[in-house]
This record gives sequence, C-alpha cells and structure tokens, in this order.
Amino acid sequence: MDGDLVLVVNSGSSSIKYQLVAPESGTVVAAGLMERIGESGGGALEHTADGRTLSDHVTIPDHTAGLRLAFEKFAETGHDLASAGVTAVGHRVVHGGEVFYRPTLVDDRVLATIDELSALAPLHNPANVRGIEAVRTLLPGVPQVAVFDTAFFHGLPDAAKTYAIDAQVAAAHGIRRYGFHGTSHEYVSGRVAEFLGRPAESLKQIVFHLGNGASVSALRGGRPVDTSMGLTPLEGLVMGTRPGDLDPGIILHLMRTVQLDVDGVDRLLNRRSGLRGMAGVNDFRELRRLIGEGHEPARLAYDVYVHRLRHYLGAYLIELGGVDAITFTAGVGENNPDVRADALAGLSGFGIAVDHDRNTAPERTARRISPPDAKVDVLVVPTNEELAIARAAAALTEKA
Repeated sequence: MDGDLVLVVNSGSSSIKYQLVAPESGTVVAAGLMERIGESGGGALEHTADGRTLSDHVTIPDHTAGLRLAFEKFAETGHDLASAGVTAVGHRVVHGGEVFYRPTLVDDRVLATIDELSALAPLHNPANVRGIEAVRTLLPGVPQVAVFDTAFFHGLPDAAKTYAIDAQVAAAHGIRRYGFHGTSHEYVSGRVAEFLGRPAESLKQIVFHLGNGASVSALRGGRPVDTSMGLTPLEGLVMGTRPGDLDPGIILHLMRTVQLDVDGVDRLLNRRSGLRGMAGVNDFRELRRLIGEGHEPARLAYDVYVHRLRHYLGAYLIELGGVDAITFTAGVGENNPDVRADALAGLSGFGIAVDHDRNTAPERTARRISPPDAKVDVLVVPTNEELAIARAAAALTEKA
C-alpha cells in the first residue's frame, strides 16, 4: 500500500464515481463507477482494482446502498476501507455559492449550508449531500472534505462576475458568475506551466474543458479572469444536453406560448438541449458516426458546437491581450482531434496552429499538438480532478 490513502467521491443525481488514491504519488489503488441509482430497471457497477474489473447489474435503491455495495467491492478486491488506511474522504461539491471558496471540513453546519445552496444547483448539490451522508454512515470518524467546483473562480474580477441586472436583486439572491469545473481548470493550468517549464505567473492561458459538460476559462498569471459558465452550469459552451448561451427571451416566449412551467423549462434546458436536442445524441462518437452517414442535423449540431468554441476563443484572446497556451482537456477535449483542429482552424495569423500528425497521434499523456515553430503552444493535457481533490483533502486534514 502506498502510504496514506484518500477516498474521492463524486456523487451525481443517479451516479457515483469514486477512487481510492495515494495523494502523494498519485497512484490509483482502486476506482469505480456506479450508474442508474434509484432507477427501476436496475443499476450498474464497474469496479477496477489491481488490473481486475468487476461488473455487476443490480438494483441500487439509493446512494447509501450504492456506496455500501462499492465498499463490498473494495473488500472483495483486497482493499477493505475500514482497515486500508483511509485518512480522509474528498467529495466533489458543485456549488459553494459565496460561502465556500476553499476546501472545507464537513460538519453538520457545513452540510446544511451545502444543502441550502441546492437552490443554485438543483441537479447537483442534493446528490453531493446524499453522497456525504452515505459516507458518514459507512466510514464514521474519518474526516470528510468538500472541494467545490466554484472555488477556483471565486476571485473573478468584478466586471467578469457581475450580471447587468438590478443590483439589489442580484445581491439579495446571490446572482453572479460563479463558474464551474474549477478543480479541473486549476489542475490543468498548473500542469501546463509544468509542461512548458515556465512559472504560471508568466503565462496567459485559455483552457477548454470539453466533456458532456463543457466550459472554457481565461487565465492570467495563474488566476482566472473569466470563464464561460455562470450562476449555474447552463451558461457558455454547447454541451451534451445543455444549450450554453441562450437568449433569456426564449424562455419567456416558451412559457407564454406553450405554457411551459418551471419544471418543463428545467427539463428542456438540462436534458433536451445541446447536442442531444439538435441531433438526438450527446455521445461524440455517435455524433461523428451520424455525420459520416450524412445526417444533416448531426452536422449542424457539430458546426454550432465548434462555432461556440471559436466565439469564446476570440473573446478571451482579446480579453487577455494575446495568449501563450491553449489547452484542451476532458473527454472530448482529450480524445477528439477533429474538434481541436476545427476550433483552431485558420488562425495562423494569430500564431495559432495545429500540426496534423501531432494532433492525431494516439497518445494519452500531456503533449504539444502545435507545430514546433508556432508562436502559441497548443496542448492536450489530461485532467485529473480526483487527484486534485485527494491532494486538497489530504492537505487540509494534515493541518487539522
């Protein structure tokens, strides 16, 4: 066993991702994914440890039952969590509001406040609370640490974080740009500085986190100056099932003309928009297959997706006054060379280019995909939010 271990839990509305991590070395001792929690058709669990993967299809009624099953798989593969040397549990929590902007030890007051912040993240914070409560039951006495998606963007400049609405309404209801995927943006931007052998303080960076959820950030001197997501994770780039930037008048129009209620609007914007809303699929592999078959809605969806990437790239280039590095990360960003090439096509006049061979090489490590003589470094850097959470949790509990 590799020293002290941290269990990292990412609890979603109907899923749980988890890893047992040695934070100092970054070694992943075991990891798993649980899906379809609470669904009538049964759930699925995939648990990997020591090169062996166990898969189960079983009814998972709630998060406590799901984590109990995960704990059984840990024991079954020789890593009983009760005796494995787990020194902390790190939880990904999506929304910290104005209250939480650094890793925080969870107690009853903190948990209650995270729950209250569900008004700002109704799809995410309730699930995060359920995950924390479940681990409390299963690992009593082990410190739990909440690491917030919004924390990295807490110090955005006023001009970037402020919405142009009635100031008293905004203040009374916590309406501002919070930003999300902050753990990933912070981790990746730090890795970029390491890769380039330059201090983060000397760099202007643009980081694209492109997964089913997607966001982009502009960073100067290691700190974010802008980001695409806002009060909620709906704003910004086109995503798998979310629209990104949207004229708010569209919502008013739909409420008036087809009598959509709040729940209907919520379902439309969170479940039936983005790539799925335009093309019927939100998996990029399926999208590319449909495009290859001549499916015009899929082609349009892809074009809209790339158009929004270029829109934000242009805005952030101006905001930063130039850029030293542009980085792609997360599932789509790391694995789809077409998206990277199309997002940056025709920008050689700005010193931005993508080398075809480097871009399409089947590598999975941090790498440069721009030509050797390019003014701007274009990189692919795998994100590792779990390791970042594990290290944050370990650092905080060591101080406690």
